[in-house]
Amino acid sequence: MTTPPPSDPFAAAPGQPAPEPAPQKKGGGLLKKVGGFVVLVIVAVAWKFGVPYLTGDAPVHAKVGECVIVTGPENAPEVETQGCDSGKADLYKVAAVHEDTFDLNKCDQTKYSALAQQLGSDKFVLCLEEVAAK
Repeated sequence: MTTPPPSDPFAAAPGQPAPEPAPQKKGGGLLKKVGGFVVLVIVAVAWKFGVPYLTGDAPVHAKVGECVIVTGPENAPEVETQGCDSGKADLYKVAAVHEDTFDLNKCDQTKYSALAQQLGSDKFVLCLEEVAAK
């Protein structure tokens, strides 16, 4: 003896209208769009602030007594720390660091070259003394 197939509990009885399907949730698409936007913002911020540090293009916040090499154009100089005995061209020793300013006049212009830098929200001026090439 064969058993009849199980009946669908949601099927309409003969002569009755079919039941309406359950309404689908709304807002799932909006949540995906907002989440995608948030991820995009995070990636953009990480790219803007993270890549220069990974590639070494971020400004150097040198300390007094350290030596640096200054390269690049005058309106966008690049600073890299070096050993004071490296003998490379454009080698300078940091004589003073002035925090929270871009005022180049903080350095005695008769003795030092001044270089304004910004590292994140920190701004500072390096007073640089030229080291004679070896």
